[in-house]
Amino acid sequence: MQASHILALWNVTLTVCSLVFAAVLIALLIAVTRAPRSSRDTRPDLESLERPEKRLRRVVSGASIASVAVLFCLLLADVLTDRALSRLPVADAVHLEMTGHQWWWEARYDDDTPGRSFAVANELHVPVGRPVIVSLKADDVIHTFWVPNLHGKKDMIPGRTSTIEFRADQPGTYRGQCAEFCGLEHALMALDVVAESPARYDAWVRHQRAVAPQPVNGLQAQGEHLFTAGACAGCHTVRGTSARGVLGPDLTHVMSRPMLAAGTFENTPANMESWIKAPGSMKPGTTMPASQFSAQELKALVAWLGTLQ
Repeated sequence: MQASHILALWNVTLTVCSLVFAAVLIALLIAVTRAPRSSRDTRPDLESLERPEKRLRRVVSGASIASVAVLFCLLLADVLTDRALSRLPVADAVHLEMTGHQWWWEARYDDDTPGRSFAVANELHVPVGRPVIVSLKADDVIHTFWVPNLHGKKDMIPGRTSTIEFRADQPGTYRGQCAEFCGLEHALMALDVVAESPARYDAWVRHQRAVAPQPVNGLQAQGEHLFTAGACAGCHTVRGTSARGVLGPDLTHVMSRPMLAAGTFENTPANMESWIKAPGSMKPGTTMPASQFSAQELKALVAWLGTLQ
């Protein structure tokens, strides 16, 4: 809804600016073709200093007035668009918190009931036709939340909280991107906003609130032990286990996400293994350190992570 208003403003601005640019080029072409030819020996024409050119003065004055009128119309269009954006009904809105990190997104769905809050990484799920109010924060440097098919840009400044309100009127997956240069991996800091029917959204929320399942075989049990007893648990949370790290994304349902590393590559077991083994080779500049697991340990760890659906 908001994106349609912004698109309309963009179309108006582009059309007006294109017409003005064309008019300037035409005026320049006419001036060049009608200008008298001269040589190095031609004396300068100073008649205009003694004889005012009334016609030229009228043309310049008219063009100046027209320019002011056009700018005023663009300003009026901008104000009307801003008013239209602010009129979004927010009754029964979905409230969530989005935090920008170097270089990933953390979305937290809070609930007043203990144990019902949960966090996801690099994706938002929202119900179609229902307003969404997102509280925006930054953990380190300035980021900018931007999902162009839903709304405009909004800065996320460390130490401050801002909000953005939008509503998805059509189901689908809308790509978002950090629009403020925030470091080496800025271009690889993407997220998806998944708009789905209220029933599917409620089912997704119920699933996300569930804790991680218990291992069902020895390989998975070994993988869980490697994760919770090692360095992984110092950065990541997996609800239902002893892992309570807060530096990295919550991995309770990591395998339900289509992409890894903020939209950098597809979430497959092979990519997950490569990411754990040498993350810097897949996303240069990442703060996640390379692991020292053996091939068998990597296999066990990926087997357990594969259960986190």
